[in-house]
Amino acid sequence: MGLGIDFRNTIARRAAEEIRNGMVVNLGIGIPSLVPNHLPKNMLVMFHAENGITGMGPSPEKGMEDENLCNAGGFPVTLNQGGSYCDSAISFGMIRRGRVDITILGSLQVSQQGDLANWIVPGKKVPGMGGAMELAQKARKVIVLMNHCDKAGNPKIVTSCTLPLTSKACVDIIITELAVFKVTPKGLVLTELFPPYDIQQVADKTECEFTVSDVIRKISY
Repeated sequence: MGLGIDFRNTIARRAAEEIRNGMVVNLGIGIPSLVPNHLPKNMLVMFHAENGITGMGPSPEKGMEDENLCNAGGFPVTLNQGGSYCDSAISFGMIRRGRVDITILGSLQVSQQGDLANWIVPGKKVPGMGGAMELAQKARKVIVLMNHCDKAGNPKIVTSCTLPLTSKACVDIIITELAVFKVTPKGLVLTELFPPYDIQQVADKTECEFTVSDVIRKISY
């Protein structure tokens, strides 16, 4: 079952806390696209799209779309003052040189080691892997926003990914509608909970083992 818009915005709002003034941030499609809605109005952030935009603004109002201006997912966007365009080679050059501070992505699975699987389900048609592999390896921080379980109720935080990997040991933070995990060299650490969920409920919906932080933040917005 998919998440309601309230939970999606709650996840996006928590992810926005990781962003600092002056950062270059790449956003995936889905829940990550909601993150800009939760930043302070006076914060200067340059949102990057791998198809060649740095400085994306909010989604345009209906009827005000520019058919020539879209993000990497093909959705219409605007350009903030100071934004710029480039070809995809330069855009990927920015990624590969480590110029992207944070990438915020969706995922199909994340393992306890921080392995990421988010680009394909075998047997299903996809348009391509996009920039996920480069972003997962080269962004300074990788944050995953996703449902805790898939539509069939299976955990998406797993011991080992069963879907084709996008990148190994790349994820730093996982945020779901239940909880927040940090990925460490020793495995996953549960650091925050979204009420009304508790640690046991999170454990029941997580395939792999994890440790619990000495101090657990109960997120309330």
